[in-house]
Amino acid sequence: MIYYTGDTHGSPSKIVMLCEERTLSSKDTVIILGDVGANFYQNEIDEEVKCIFSSLKPTIFCIHGNHEIRPANIPSYKTKLWNGGQVWYEDDYPNLLFAKDGEIFEIEGIKHLVIGGAYSVDKFYRIVRGYGWWPDEQPSDEIKKYVEKQVRENSFDVILSHTCPYKYEPTETFLPGIDQSTVDTSTEEWLDAIEEVAEYKAWFCGHWHINKRIDKMHFLFHGIETNDMI
Repeated sequence: MIYYTGDTHGSPSKIVMLCEERTLSSKDTVIILGDVGANFYQNEIDEEVKCIFSSLKPTIFCIHGNHEIRPANIPSYKTKLWNGGQVWYEDDYPNLLFAKDGEIFEIEGIKHLVIGGAYSVDKFYRIVRGYGWWPDEQPSDEIKKYVEKQVRENSFDVILSHTCPYKYEPTETFLPGIDQSTVDTSTEEWLDAIEEVAEYKAWFCGHWHINKRIDKMHFLFHGIETNDMI
């Protein structure tokens, strides 16, 4: 079974509870739609999070969010082919996988296109206070070109992203005090163009800290859905 859920922000408790309540096994896959929180501090705090995830039986498959370092920038990560696409992993945590943006992964017969990243509306707050912020949080031009090529040349069933297409932005979740004219929506606008031409059965995203569904667009935070719902 495939389980889809939203951001964990360094707190694996939701995933631990899921594994215990539903008795998940190594045959299952849990997909976290970005902001996992396992690559944030690059110290013992990250290691503790990774140890908890690696103690679980299912594969933990992660999309890149905006509140974490890209594994490509961390020396301990390696790449390998997994279910048809490239993933990043560490030897010490073999069941914790981070998807390369633009790759297509076939899991239980369902093909998933991955598109990670988003803009941080709390960017300047984090910079001023010395918290983690990374300039490559959004997809680069290279990633965008690769995704567009994948959409043109391949078929898939599901799109997994961190943020959502601009037309679906849940404005009710906008943070008070944030001047929306200062927010970079280029990723969401680009996803609009992807959504207009892509053929898909379901689209899952995190980022917005809401559980909601609009047409084929599934927003997940604490909620958990399975491939039976596609």
